[in-house]
Amino acid sequence: MPIQSDSTVGRPFRQQAFSDLPEFPRRAHPYFTATAHDIDVDSAALGSVRTHYREYGVGAPLLLVHGLMTSGYSWRDVLDGLGARYRLVIPDLPGAGRSGIPAQGLSAPRLAAWIADFQSAIGIRGCPVVGNSLGGYLVMRQALADPGAFSKVVTIHAPAFPQVRLHALRAVLSVPRAGDILGWWIRRDTQRWAHQAVHYYDDAHKSREEMREYGDPLRTVAGTRAFADYLREVMSPHDFAEFIALLERQAAKGVDFPVPLQLIYSCQDPLVSPTVGARLAELIPNARLRWVDRSSHFVQVDSPGVVVSQVLEFLDTGNEQP
Repeated sequence: MPIQSDSTVGRPFRQQAFSDLPEFPRRAHPYFTATAHDIDVDSAALGSVRTHYREYGVGAPLLLVHGLMTSGYSWRDVLDGLGARYRLVIPDLPGAGRSGIPAQGLSAPRLAAWIADFQSAIGIRGCPVVGNSLGGYLVMRQALADPGAFSKVVTIHAPAFPQVRLHALRAVLSVPRAGDILGWWIRRDTQRWAHQAVHYYDDAHKSREEMREYGDPLRTVAGTRAFADYLREVMSPHDFAEFIALLERQAAKGVDFPVPLQLIYSCQDPLVSPTVGARLAELIPNARLRWVDRSSHFVQVDSPGVVVSQVLEFLDTGNEQP
C-alpha cells in the first residue's frame, strides 16, 4: 500500500507563475547554515574537480547525492530529520551547483566512479548513501561496480531504463551546435527556465531562493555546456541499457544486489514513470520497494517526513528481507 504524504494540494503538478514565487520557501530549512567545504577531488575518471559540499548533523556519515538540474540544496527539507542521527555529507556533483566543471567529458560511469573518489578524499568510503533521481541511478551503478563503496543504498525515484525520449534527446543534442542553442535559450533567463524545468506535486514548495540555486550556475556558457553534457552523455540510453543488462544477467544467475537496497518511488511523476520502480523491483528481488502517494520525482521535497522515516527505518534494520 502506498505511504500517504502530507500534501493537500488540489491540482497536482500545476505550476504557478514565476512572478508569484515567494522570495523564500514556505518551510524553513538549515541548508545555508550547514558547514560548507571546497576541496579538489582527484579522479581518474574526471581529473581534478573543485568540489563544493556541505556537512550537517552528528553521528556516522550518510552521503546524499542529488539529481539532474539540481544541487545539494535539493535535500534542504530532510536535513534536520536525518541530521539528528547522521552526519550528512552533501556534495554538488561535478558541473552542478557550486562545484567546478571537469576538463574531461561527463558520463554516467565516470560520475559514478567520481562519487567513490569523493568518498575516499574525505574518508567516508563504505558509508550508507541516499540518491535522488540521477543520483540514485549513479549510486546503484557504483554499488554494482564496487560493492565496498556503500554499506546500504537508498534511491528515490531513480531512472534506470533506456526510454524512447532519451534516444530522441541524445539525437537532437548530437546535432552540431544544438547544445549551444539550448545554452543560449537557457541563459536568456536561467531562473525562469529552472522554474519550468523542476516539477513538484505541490508547486507551492518553490521559491525565488531555489530558482537562484538552480538557475545561477547556468548563467555562463561553461555552465550550460556542462548541463547539455548531462542531458546528452550522462543520460545516455546506451549506459542505461548496459546497467539493465547487468541486472538481468545477475537475476538470471540468482545473484542478489551486492548491498542492501531500498527503492522509494512516487505513485505519480511526469518525469520518470513510476513503472520504473516496479520493473527494478522485479529485477532485484532482494530490494525493498516503497511507494509514496501524492508526491513527485523529488519525494524529499514533496514528502520529507516520509523520506526521513523510511530512510531511518531502513538504515536501522539488519539485512533481513521483508
